[in-house]
Amino acid sequence: NKKAFVELLFWKSPAAVCEMTKGYSSLQEEEGTTRGRIPPWTPQEEQELRELYWKYKEVEGGDVIAAILAHLPPPGRTRRQVVKQLVRM
Repeated sequence: NKKAFVELLFWKSPAAVCEMTKGYSSLQEEEGTTRGRIPPWTPQEEQELRELYWKYKEVEGGDVIAAILAHLPPPGRTRRQVVKQLVRM
């Protein structure tokens, strides 16, 4: 790469350094494999999540996400996945 010297002038994140050393398509390939492990939300799961949210959102002093996680059927979702999906919906 004839323009690699320009890249040296700017701060890098660990992901950018990984791309520079392994090749620019390597990071995109790794992202594809990690995203394949997380199953997408089905319409039934979204509906159940919506119902659980409306059921537990008015509970005083309780953690809404913890209550939702306790009542979600397998496969278990992480707290982060549930919060992200609620925000998206």
